[in-house]
Amino acid sequence: MRPRNIAGHASAAAVALVLAACTPPYLPPQQVQASNPTVTYKYNDDSGLLQVNQSATTFCNQYRAAPRPASFANNQDGSKTVIFECVQPAMQMATPAPYNPNLTYNYTSDPELLTASQNAQAYCLNNGSQQVISNITTNPNGTRTVTFQCSRS
Repeated sequence: MRPRNIAGHASAAAVALVLAACTPPYLPPQQVQASNPTVTYKYNDDSGLLQVNQSATTFCNQYRAAPRPASFANNQDGSKTVIFECVQPAMQMATPAPYNPNLTYNYTSDPELLTASQNAQAYCLNNGSQQVISNITTNPNGTRTVTFQCSRS
């Protein structure tokens, strides 16, 4: 027998055991997914969309956030669904240049109406008004028009 080989193997095994003891047996926890709080509403028409936008604003306020539409869907029963994400103000999309809500705007889709409404709300809040009054009409050619006004009451 050769005692040197056994001793050499024993010391290599001891080194391997010491190194294995220093290495954690698993990776530390890692974040896999994160999402903003969301809220989903069902509505039937343009006025309903403006109402659920106000409800989403109230819901997101508890997170000190603002609603941002994430998706829209048409339901089989003829109603529609919108999902809002509550996002921190720094994460929101930039508001277009100065917006005057006391004008009339044409729109063709629910996202366009929602954007106009949110811009009008921001404008009114920045100018000391807590409420936006809207009036929606459908034109004979099928286009839709919305008019916003700031109200102090």
